[in-house]
Amino acid sequence: MERQDGIDLIDKVVDINNLFNACKKVKANKGAPGVDEMTVDELFGHVAKYRTQLIRKLKDGSYEPLPVKRVEIPKLDGSMRKLGIPCVRDRMVQQAIYQVIGKIIDPHFSEGSYGFRPRRNQHQAIKQAITYYEQGYRVVVDCDLKSYFDTINHQKLMEYLKEFINDKIVLKLIWKFLKSGILEDGLISPTEEGAPQGGVLSPILSNVYLNQLDRELEKRGHKFVRFADDFCIYVKSKRAGERVLESITKFLEHDLKLTVNQEKSKVGSPVKLKFLGFCLHSTSKGVGCRPHHSAKSRFKTKIKKITKRNRPGRFEEIAKEINQVTVGWINYYGIGLMKSFIKSMTQWLNHRLRQLIWKRWKKIWTKYRQLRRLGIWHDEAWKVANSRKGYWRISKSETLHKAIKAETLTKWGLKDLNHLYERRYLSY
Repeated sequence: MERQDGIDLIDKVVDINNLFNACKKVKANKGAPGVDEMTVDELFGHVAKYRTQLIRKLKDGSYEPLPVKRVEIPKLDGSMRKLGIPCVRDRMVQQAIYQVIGKIIDPHFSEGSYGFRPRRNQHQAIKQAITYYEQGYRVVVDCDLKSYFDTINHQKLMEYLKEFINDKIVLKLIWKFLKSGILEDGLISPTEEGAPQGGVLSPILSNVYLNQLDRELEKRGHKFVRFADDFCIYVKSKRAGERVLESITKFLEHDLKLTVNQEKSKVGSPVKLKFLGFCLHSTSKGVGCRPHHSAKSRFKTKIKKITKRNRPGRFEEIAKEINQVTVGWINYYGIGLMKSFIKSMTQWLNHRLRQLIWKRWKKIWTKYRQLRRLGIWHDEAWKVANSRKGYWRISKSETLHKAIKAETLTKWGLKDLNHLYERRYLSY
């Protein structure tokens, strides 16, 4: 596969159109500067100025990537996820390589692999899991890999990569990116293993590595679904599941040199164990899915933070913040069965906003005037405006419900959760 159409892969990488498209992609993805502080807006000018030298260094393999900048972001369980941010130029070079090798490698991946692949996504993975459940595979083996991206064995990865890519210069460049080092607290440390999360090539390299797992599972005749390092194997009994977990753990740790998290790896029912944030859900009408309770809890916590009654900002800005969270959450989780949850969330959110608005009115006269403006009769408005009840109790009152209807909140910029959900669920 070293040459395609009579052209070396490295020549395709350094093709000016390929480099230009890579620049456009990196700029569109935005992202923070790396160790050299160059921004995505400066990339085109830099590449235009140093194009000749850049192409020469890439073609002869002498290009030297800079160390990646280490940053940490909080994970859902409270621990920190380590990300590596390559400099903008290195991201562009990685993107240029990916645009060439991706089309060669991806067709060889398993049908059971859904992560970081063109035209494949989490919802398709969930659909496949539902299909297995309907076929009678009612037990799931949920195998958790500990710090997968940080523990990929470089030597093994390169051996697996050589199966698809024979161009020595391209392989040399990928090796250099793997070994580029990490800048943390002003010190550069070497990278002996792992592919930094944040690198453009890391997703496809991680798939190349776990493609070995996919092949092993297929060889054993297992039903499985994998999204990046998150994978589940579907079997027909708990006893079979325990045997599979034990044998696959041995394969992962012995053959792939990865670490299985024994505490998080489980054998159980897909209606209880989550996969990509969902549990399966069996009804009289068939099998579907629903968001795991932890996903619902995080959603509610986010909304609660945005709607604190003492927060600053105009209502339109607050509504916009809420909409960003609700639209994104429902676009992902809206394929699941949760009509009653969305209904209760809508009522709770409306109460939160009524409470916030009521507190902002502050003075009795302001409260009275606003209630009258919103159609409440004099006596009722005056009585509620003078009430000493707490904000939350007043937000639940019939008077405030009449004054600030759900339609009123929608008119002021809030998107209706029920409408968002119905539209998303019906489109799936």
